[in-house]
Amino acid sequence: MSAQQIEEDARDSFYTLARRLNAETRTDETLFCELNAEHSDFVRLNQNRIRQAGQVQHARLNLTLIEDRRQAEAQCDLSGDLARDFEQARALLRQLRLRLRHLPEDPYIQFSTEATRSDHWPTVPLVATGAAVTDIMTAAQGLDLVGIWASGELTTGLASSVGHCHWHVSRSFHFDWSCHGGADCAVKGSHGGVAWDVTPVRERLEAMRAELDIMTRPLKRLTPGRYRAWLAPMAVAELIEMLAWDGFDLKSQRTRQTPLLRLLDGEERLDSRVVLRESHGAEGTGLLPAFTSEGFLRPDTLTLIDQGQAGTPLVDARAGKEFNQPVNAASGAPESLIMATGDLAADQVLNRLGSGLFIGNLWYCNWSDPNYCRITGMTRFGTYWVENGMIVAPVAPMRFDDSLYGLLGERLLALGADASLMLSAQTYGGRSLESACLPGLLVDGLQLTL
Repeated sequence: MSAQQIEEDARDSFYTLARRLNAETRTDETLFCELNAEHSDFVRLNQNRIRQAGQVQHARLNLTLIEDRRQAEAQCDLSGDLARDFEQARALLRQLRLRLRHLPEDPYIQFSTEATRSDHWPTVPLVATGAAVTDIMTAAQGLDLVGIWASGELTTGLASSVGHCHWHVSRSFHFDWSCHGGADCAVKGSHGGVAWDVTPVRERLEAMRAELDIMTRPLKRLTPGRYRAWLAPMAVAELIEMLAWDGFDLKSQRTRQTPLLRLLDGEERLDSRVVLRESHGAEGTGLLPAFTSEGFLRPDTLTLIDQGQAGTPLVDARAGKEFNQPVNAASGAPESLIMATGDLAADQVLNRLGSGLFIGNLWYCNWSDPNYCRITGMTRFGTYWVENGMIVAPVAPMRFDDSLYGLLGERLLALGADASLMLSAQTYGGRSLESACLPGLLVDGLQLTL
């Protein structure tokens, strides 16, 4: 039996289970059945050797029962035996019905009443974990590499008593690692995607060898002040992740809790080259389903920041109900973010920087003043001092505190011509499908405080 046929059988079994459960519902009830399944390989590396390898195969069914303005949810694990799974889910449905009687009314319940359908199948084969890990260890010979590899297939299914039938399968991999040198120094790398190619990892590892050599030089200690800086894509990801924290969702904007409030009010603006999009269509990775748990279809693209100005907010089902706006997102946080690139080629970064900071990544970021979109964090490893276009020394860890209105506004000099795709390394409750595709930034001043 082909892999495609196995997947189709799994889809048909889920729909059959959902139909049987829907037949158990009463006329005044609405039932949503959501499947989240994972078949993943994990490999942990230490000192460039395999220390632990394993596989996760798991399927979970989430039931949401709605009656009038009340709803209740519950989950159960699936065994793959249709009869057994149905009996377990039916018992769960009965428990939800009893629970509904004791719940208060929820004025913001909303679900799609349009019976939509979709199927999405991956177009790339599964990555061969053994071959990929061998490629990595070969490329990293002689390095003290520590990291974790994760790859495999994730499936989301949705069926409801309304008539929704959605099935989404994605395949991806992610490798998150660091290489360590003497005197407590390290450099970090991350690479993910849907089709394996060792070339980007090999190139990053070669760059790491050079960085580790540089780290053996005496540390340069800077005094607090504002320094010209290149922020590599991994550093930019830390800043943009802070914006995702209440920055783009409708409820935060309407209740004036967003850190972008001054942008919304017209008191601040970003550089016109700054464009941020949430993309679930051809431009994005295609890893996330195009439907929400409530049955709404997500648009292919939403422009969150449009040429430096506030764009379309993210509207999930509850916020859409509360503020009478159409639903366009599964949650208030971006999940497949893309930032427009610029014209600064990678081989010209050091020359354009001249003298200043080359920052590979940032650490421990948090808001210092969200009203002014100010973020604080640490430079730590992977930060170098550049003079006349040449890296000359590692920089002692420093704390920065600066506003994104400056870094993405009047002090933005250039955007990198290439964007790096970064998949989330989170595995809590299952492998995450979130991603960001971001360029680096050249800024005319990053404020270091101590």
